[in-house]
Amino acid sequence: MGDLIDNYGRKINYLRISITDRCNLRCLYCMPVDGIRKINRSDILSYEEILRIVKISVKKGISKIRLTGGEPLVRKGVIDFIHSLSEISGVQDLSLTTNGVLLKDFAGDLFNAGLCRINVSIDSLNDIKFHEITGGGNLGKVWEGIREAGKVGLSPLKINTVVMRGFNDGEVIDFAKLSINNPYHIRFIEYMPIGRDSKWNKGNFVSSREIRERIEAFRRLRPLEPCGAGPAQMFRMDGAMGEIGFISPLSDHFCSSCSRLRLTADGKLRTCLLSDEEVNLMPFLRGDFMDSELSRLIESAILNKPEKHHLWENTFKKCSRNMSAIGG
Repeated sequence: MGDLIDNYGRKINYLRISITDRCNLRCLYCMPVDGIRKINRSDILSYEEILRIVKISVKKGISKIRLTGGEPLVRKGVIDFIHSLSEISGVQDLSLTTNGVLLKDFAGDLFNAGLCRINVSIDSLNDIKFHEITGGGNLGKVWEGIREAGKVGLSPLKINTVVMRGFNDGEVIDFAKLSINNPYHIRFIEYMPIGRDSKWNKGNFVSSREIRERIEAFRRLRPLEPCGAGPAQMFRMDGAMGEIGFISPLSDHFCSSCSRLRLTADGKLRTCLLSDEEVNLMPFLRGDFMDSELSRLIESAILNKPEKHHLWENTFKKCSRNMSAIGG
């Protein structure tokens, strides 16, 4: 088993896979209010095609897999697919990001299929605000799913919160408090300019530093030793069961240690979430090409992985694809 090393000495060992562009919510920062044009089903990677890419990638050093969407739990056959992934020698960490709407019904089967961990996206603890930001989501149903996931053994359970000034930044302390009596990892994520049609503007942006200062005014935060090469800086409040993390792609970007690739549902390989550069693997998957040729294509993409993104520099530029089309 080899290593995937880019031109800046970063070891690439993490592949995030979007298995669908479909979603059962309409989160404001993820897709336009009127939705997006859905990808034709024939243009979506089959599970067999994804498994082929994973097997090739694992031989080159990929060991961590995360499934995303859209909402991955809306795709038929996802449990059997996860079981197939879990049986691939070399996959050491298999996780999934979900909005939690279907989690209660799926949690047990996900765990039994070999899923290790789960992330749930929640951007408000207020029922009305949650309904508004998600385009109709039911917060109570999401919490039922979180509790069920904890019961079956999916751990650690991470709650991802995108903080937006004027909308949910007043709930920062309420989110932080969830870590006191629960073993949850609460992760605050800076609001990113993703999507050509998104309504992002700098006025909505709240830096991780500001979020951290607000929490520390409530209760002291103690830094934790890094665990793996994830983007979150992790802390624990005094006396808390859980942890608090800060993900700062704009104010304190972690590009120098980025270990990730992203595969979109329509077969595009992206080496940077916030760059529009991507390699189309679909023709090579559906043409008469050997695994060795696909492997070389993946290696070439990694060698062209940018040193960093440029979203917060003088020439400001949004990432044109919507998050639902990239995968979280």
